[in-house]
Amino acid sequence: MAYKHVILWSLKEEFKNDEIRKGIKEGLESLDGKIPGMTYIHVQIDPTDGSNADAMLENVFETEEDLKAYAVNPDHNAIADQYVRPYTEVRLCLNFKIED
Repeated sequence: MAYKHVILWSLKEEFKNDEIRKGIKEGLESLDGKIPGMTYIHVQIDPTDGSNADAMLENVFETEEDLKAYAVNPDHNAIADQYVRPYTEVRLCLNFKIED
């Protein structure tokens, strides 16, 4: 059984631009292969009309413990502190089990 982690962000109005969204995507996706137990990561930064979020993170972890460790992983937090948190107005998170 695996665990999926999905985050939706709405950015502060002054940061709703391609440069900020590109930095979020490149920063977070640079964690691929660096986080123990993380088997997938993708950041979507091109919402279509009618969306009320600016960016989405989706990743998959082998175990719930791996997901919990990701939250406090120093590499993850360094990227989030540099590329995500300063620009975020609203953050929504949903974690769930992926049934086989």
